[in-house]
Amino acid sequence: MSNLVRLSMSLDKSLARRLDALVARARYDSRSEFLRDLVRQAAVERQWQADEEVLGTLTLLYDRGQRGLTERLTGIQHSRPGEVLAATHVHLTHDLCAEMIMVRGRAGDLTRLADALRQLKGVLHAALSMSSTGRDVR
Repeated sequence: MSNLVRLSMSLDKSLARRLDALVARARYDSRSEFLRDLVRQAAVERQWQADEEVLGTLTLLYDRGQRGLTERLTGIQHSRPGEVLAATHVHLTHDLCAEMIMVRGRAGDLTRLADALRQLKGVLHAALSMSSTGRDVR
């Protein structure tokens, strides 16, 4: 027996047209796939708002020439061993570096970690991308 549940819904014509345009623009094969992803995204956002355990990626862009910055970035990451899972360092130019840091923990703790790294002198941009541990998004 399938685990799929068929749903029926009613939308105003204008909203149905907007849905179809969104589905087409995102190149989904069906409305169902598009709506499944919307529900999953809402579930992930709820996990972050509820300060649950989540997964995220922190992307940093920074000036490697800023005195002591790389040591401070590394020090902060080493002080959070349960939260920092992995990091990848990329040389963009002679002076600019990017670092992608995979993190896992309570949403509030990860946000505070991102803020601590973002506030360091020489960090030019920092973005925390939220995701889920995957337990509650099926």
